[in-house]
Amino acid sequence: MSIIPEELSYTAEHEWVSAPNADGVVRVGITDFAQDALGDVVYAQMPEVGTTIKANDVVGEVESTKSVSDIYAPVTGEVVARNESLDTDSALINSDPYGEGWLIEIKLAEADAIESLLSASEYEQQVG
Repeated sequence: MSIIPEELSYTAEHEWVSAPNADGVVRVGITDFAQDALGDVVYAQMPEVGTTIKANDVVGEVESTKSVSDIYAPVTGEVVARNESLDTDSALINSDPYGEGWLIEIKLAEADAIESLLSASEYEQQVG
């Protein structure tokens, strides 16, 4: 059974989103379910800092020994950080998908954007 932290929000495409911080910034990654389905991640391609992204657009990809999977923007906003550690150690996505394996941070265009995402229990029903 995959780990599904209660405090995060989720997309149907298997991305997770943290609650916004005081500056309206959320952290985004792929779920434990997604990294498990992908297998050993060998490369992660992410948008550059300063890129404006729109919810549901493809913003990058994760490549594994089995396949390549698109990363979809869970929210609209501006990329304010990318996890540079993944450039040298993409296996962090497998070993710690909700921690050190995060992908990008996005400054939300709309404060309530994450309200349309799935709760942990809704996501669990989808993947369970």
